[in-house]
Amino acid sequence: MYIHVEPVNDKNREAVLALKIHETQKGFVESPEQCLKEASEEKCWRPVGIYDGEQLVGFSMYGYFWQYLPFGRVWLDRLLIDRDYQGHGYGHIVLPMMIEKLRSEYHRKKIYLSVVEENQG
Repeated sequence: MYIHVEPVNDKNREAVLALKIHETQKGFVESPEQCLKEASEEKCWRPVGIYDGEQLVGFSMYGYFWQYLPFGRVWLDRLLIDRDYQGHGYGHIVLPMMIEKLRSEYHRKKIYLSVVEENQG
């Protein structure tokens, strides 16, 4: 496995938009389409594709919100693995990788997560 992230851009946008979650996860994470719309409206969001080598397997979105005084907040707000790649350990690899990415990119010790209480998984 060679897991890495790449910013969403014109080259990979359609593939990112084609990512799907499992039916049992509906309502727990927004679709990539909703996320990219938000990212176009709020420039603080950073949407990224999650890759295993050349294969797109998921999506994440994070950002820094300066308006939370006094130091702002770094959020890891979205993380999804495509339904066809779930159950292969990607989530266990990607979550700590994303946390480390945010720590190094923003130099913050606290990272806020968005969670849905009903999502027991």
